[in-house]
Amino acid sequence: MKPRTLKKALLKAIKTFPAIVVTGPRQSGKTTLLKMLFKKTHNFVTLEDPDIRLRAQEDPRAFLENYQAPIIFDEIQYVPELLPYIKTKIDENRKAGQWLFTGSQNFSLMNNISESLAGRIAVFNLLPFSFSEYLGLGNSTLSIELLLNQIKINHASTPLKLDVADLILRGNYPEIVSNQSIDRQIWCSSYIATYIERDVRSILQVSNFTQFERFVKTIAVRTGSILNISMIAKDLGISTQTIKRWLSVLETAHIVYLLYPYYKNIGKRLIKSPKIYFCDTALASYLLGINNKETLINNPCFGNLFETYIISDFYKRFLHFGNKPTMYYLRTRDGLEIDLVIENNQKLHLFEIKSGMTITTKHAQPLFHLKNDLEDQIETAMVLSNTSENCLLKKEINSYNWMHILGL
Repeated sequence: MKPRTLKKALLKAIKTFPAIVVTGPRQSGKTTLLKMLFKKTHNFVTLEDPDIRLRAQEDPRAFLENYQAPIIFDEIQYVPELLPYIKTKIDENRKAGQWLFTGSQNFSLMNNISESLAGRIAVFNLLPFSFSEYLGLGNSTLSIELLLNQIKINHASTPLKLDVADLILRGNYPEIVSNQSIDRQIWCSSYIATYIERDVRSILQVSNFTQFERFVKTIAVRTGSILNISMIAKDLGISTQTIKRWLSVLETAHIVYLLYPYYKNIGKRLIKSPKIYFCDTALASYLLGINNKETLINNPCFGNLFETYIISDFYKRFLHFGNKPTMYYLRTRDGLEIDLVIENNQKLHLFEIKSGMTITTKHAQPLFHLKNDLEDQIETAMVLSNTSENCLLKKEINSYNWMHILGL
């Protein structure tokens, strides 16, 4: 198994919190990670087993007597009835690290966790592999803060010789990455049918399956673009409230991520239109009907899918260190747009993302103008692209091969 960055945060939390939950999309590696870390110290019970689940639902007290802590309950969202009884046991004995949970249906799970175990549980999100985890460097992955500091002092590196088109098409779910013999199209089709449609539709109680499928494909077309809910509703003939509800569940299930604009006024960030990104490019490209490298490279969506890969990787880096993402995009009054803004220690770090291999000073113009306007607030500014060499573009604005940065 490739090392996971979240391991560090889990090993720290288990020393102080009575309970821990690791949530995230299905097949992201939650069960495997907990088993790997705690199989020698904790019992393991999967609540996906219908017989075990039935016993837990019918008599929670007796069930917890049979399966005592320290224990890992896999897919706890299937039996939320257990949580109040576990709360009672925690209040009787607050010993750290006794109750570990995994859960995939994030929306319903977190409601139950909040009601039953607030103040007693550490909550973590595990997404599919980050790029550094894909490289097998999960144990040495830098936190966002250390990464940003490293960028400032490290200007020379030899980019990795990896095929970016293949990375985008294959995505980062552990199963499909670790076993190259798995057919990508079959895997993506099965994942969408069995997890996204089954789990999300069950939460939303969607009756028109065809309409929901069209909605998911419509979102995929817009990955890397500003979200216009009214236009989507009009195109699909669905109310804006329905679109908002469906989007909310896709977001909490970590199928998509919304990147909000940066404003000094925090209130404005939440009312302006966000950009939408799929959390995995294999699913996004499959939904777009892109299934080979030639089609991808020649497709108008290639730039957006490349940007999606980069943005989702920064998002994973925040979550896998147990941190809340402080990521935004920025659009100025005169129309300049910066693809990614990371706020850290009250300073801004600006990233322009370009899918091309040839980068010139013109690609740095938005960064240059904004750096002049907000000089005291900006710590670093750079272009991330497929360039073969890292170089200085102009006035402390550098161009980096994206693999050099995300592999740290």
